[in-house]
Order: sequence, then structure tokens, then C-alpha cells
Amino acid sequence: MAPGDDVRVLDDTERRFADGTVLRVRVLAVPESKKFPDGVKYRLHYGTAAGETLIRYDNSHGVHERHTEAGVDDNYEFPGYDTVQERFWDEVEQFRD
Repeated sequence: MAPGDDVRVLDDTERRFADGTVLRVRVLAVPESKKFPDGVKYRLHYGTAAGETLIRYDNSHGVHERHTEAGVDDNYEFPGYDTVQERFWDEVEQFRD
């Protein structure tokens, strides 16, 4: 989805670390819809430069998902976007410690 008049980029960050990990955060304010009822489309990713996911939260397909090194977390229940952000940053910090 390319940003248009009704889509605003709230965050678009990529950071590469010396240890070979990569942080990518993309958050868009989108019109509320059946696919995005909260008006937010997001991808919060922390992984390796080789493409391995360590932790990722996203709703890029209109479904809230949590991905780990083992794959999609089938037991994940969306707790609200603010909580997702808190959890993501806490988990990234744990990986970086």
C-alpha cells in the first residue's frame, strides 16, 4: 500500500547493528476499514541481516500476527496496538542484552 492522501506514514525506520541484526519499523495511519478497524497498519521487525526473523509483529494482511524464530505464534491474541509496541520493544531489548 503506497501512502496516499488518506494514508500517513507515522514511522519508517531501519537500523542495522554491528552484531548483524536489523530493526525495521513501519507504521501507517490508514482509513478505518474492515481490514484495519483500528486505522493502523504496522510491521515491527527485528531479525538478522540474512533475513531471519527473531521477533515480528504485523497486520500487513489485515490479520494481527506475532512471528518468532520458530514461525507464526498460533496462540497470539492481539492486545491492542499500544501493548504490541511495548511488547516489541521489550523483546528487542531482551535479544540485545
